[in-house]
Amino acid sequence: MKPFPRAEISRHALQQNLARLREIAPHSQIMAVVKANGYGHGLLNVAQCVGNYSGGADGFGLARFEEALELRDGGVKGRLLLLEGFFRASDLPLIVAHDIETVVHHESQIEMLEKSSLSKPVKVWLKVDSGMHRLGFSLTQFTDVYQRLMSCPSVAKPINLMTHFACADEPQNPLTQKQIQAFEDLIKGLDGERTLANSAATLFWPHSQADWIRPGIALYGVSPVVGDKGVNHQLIPAMELVSNLIAVREHKAGDTVGYGAYWQAKEDTLLGVVAIGYGDGYPRNAPEGTPVLINGRRVPIVGRVSMDMLTVDLGKDATDNVGDSVQLWGKDLAVEEVAEHIGTIAYELVTKLTPRVVVELLS
Repeated sequence: MKPFPRAEISRHALQQNLARLREIAPHSQIMAVVKANGYGHGLLNVAQCVGNYSGGADGFGLARFEEALELRDGGVKGRLLLLEGFFRASDLPLIVAHDIETVVHHESQIEMLEKSSLSKPVKVWLKVDSGMHRLGFSLTQFTDVYQRLMSCPSVAKPINLMTHFACADEPQNPLTQKQIQAFEDLIKGLDGERTLANSAATLFWPHSQADWIRPGIALYGVSPVVGDKGVNHQLIPAMELVSNLIAVREHKAGDTVGYGAYWQAKEDTLLGVVAIGYGDGYPRNAPEGTPVLINGRRVPIVGRVSMDMLTVDLGKDATDNVGDSVQLWGKDLAVEEVAEHIGTIAYELVTKLTPRVVVELLS
């Protein structure tokens, strides 16, 4: 028997999603965002699946320097970009040695570059704060910062340029168009590559696609928009989170189940106990009625999710058995739907799985 719980990752889905994103943005290169352990799908799994063939990803976006080193150690040859940049001057020689590119978004990073003496210049992406107001230089700071980087021997030329959207996952929100226009007006006539579009902008704001797109959640077959699904954009869920029934129990009307004894059966039924809980990253706050899939039918979670298991109401006529497979989300039960039941976003569900969940790469 395969170990459980486990996250089964489809190589086919990842590659098909990449191909679909190329169709959506045919004039852009693709920087596949694989931060947070490949959005829970396995950092090296994803990078090797979508980067090691003709037509694969052109580069990879990462949040941490250690992630970039892991990819290089794993034999990944594509362009690597540190989306949050570097935090220590001592990292700069390693960034150069491993041919890693870095975002520059803060004064302290410029100062470290200006004080550095490197074997060759660093490839830099200057981040503009066009309206997100989280990282990046303001529109009024841009000219001075750009000139400092142009004058710095440790910075490769030309300087690449980027921004990030606050509300691209709200297709009717006018802020995104304002950000696009502000960025385009600011960098008009400058050399260097440009990237603006995350997953949501790639799907809903084609004018923002530019030289590079940076798909994260869409690469994994998930829509970035609440109420939407990846399948609506011809994307395929790449992760199937599965476990097994470890008990099937007769349950009488009026009986409770689980910690707090707050759920009570309205009629005689059968309860199933599934080997997954918040110790595996399945949310403790999943409410009664959150669906799972067993033997082709949806059944609701009842009682509280505990550390190692959860309970589901199988129904009084159920024929399910110990050992039967349970899908928590995947191709037949969209993670976007599960997230809506729980009151969160699909990003959180796929990235918060703990090391107890075995990640298995399938064809």
